[in-house]
Amino acid sequence: MEFKAFKMDGLGNDFVIIDQRQKKIDLSKDQILKICDRSFIGCDQLVIIQKSPFNFLKEKFDPGIVADINYKLGEYKIKPDNIKNIYNHLTSIYAELKFYNSDGSSSGACGNGTRCVAYLLSKEINKNEITFWIMNSLAANEIGNPIIPSKILGDNLVETIIGVPQTNWNEIPISKPLDTKNLGIEIKDKKNVVTKGGIGVNVGNPHVIFFVEDIENFEIEKIGPQIENHKLFPNKCNVTLAKKVNNNHYKVKVWERGAGLTKACGTAACATAVAANLGKLENTKTEIEFNLGKLLISIDKNKKVAMRGPVSKIKEIKINI
Repeated sequence: MEFKAFKMDGLGNDFVIIDQRQKKIDLSKDQILKICDRSFIGCDQLVIIQKSPFNFLKEKFDPGIVADINYKLGEYKIKPDNIKNIYNHLTSIYAELKFYNSDGSSSGACGNGTRCVAYLLSKEINKNEITFWIMNSLAANEIGNPIIPSKILGDNLVETIIGVPQTNWNEIPISKPLDTKNLGIEIKDKKNVVTKGGIGVNVGNPHVIFFVEDIENFEIEKIGPQIENHKLFPNKCNVTLAKKVNNNHYKVKVWERGAGLTKACGTAACATAVAANLGKLENTKTEIEFNLGKLLISIDKNKKVAMRGPVSKIKEIKINI
């Protein structure tokens, strides 16, 4: 089986992107693993583009198709009195995105991947604004709004609105009621000095952020998988070590659930900014620095999180599998 795909990255966080809107390509878990394997093609996540599930909607609100909308939503039905309010948003959805980690598991959200696809498809429609549907259990339940808009702000510069973060224990989720501002998880630095804490945040997928004096004193490769698979997290979690440079600037290292150590992670940047601003979760801007550059995370007056940063050039590839 041979098909066309694209390779892109955001600050080194790289993706293989497969467009299935015209032709469905059924990939097994083993095939996904092979595509993500760096001895073959390699990527942190595989992104699948599919047709919007709401292509059947008319531009003008039609109350007679509420049942059809809720059928498409499956178990995440929107109440009929709310349908009209989001109808225009549903008609604006250009495509549906699905994400798979390099271990073959499904990913709840992918900020950098979304920004890359936004840039890719903006060339197709010749518009600077594009909206995606990212339907999955975490986005639907914890964020509550799987309608994800993006803007192309300049050459290779893309902003994506992630949504309103969730910080309650059952929303992240964790397995028992705890103060998510301090989960009391112990991590050790290279000298076996213990740091206790961890802030839980859900921004489409679960994250735990540890603020430390020096991220270089910790081995994220050891800490990451331990916390990812901790009994507190039934859906596993992403793990971030963050060092404060100033009130609006943090350096981070990230271990992604299902992908391991990555050069950058968009949702981790969002979660870190949320964790750093828990005292005032509105009207803030925070720079999150990775090895290859920064993402600017903005939180507006409605506590809605947006991430802005560069994406790579588009590289077309062929996959023979």
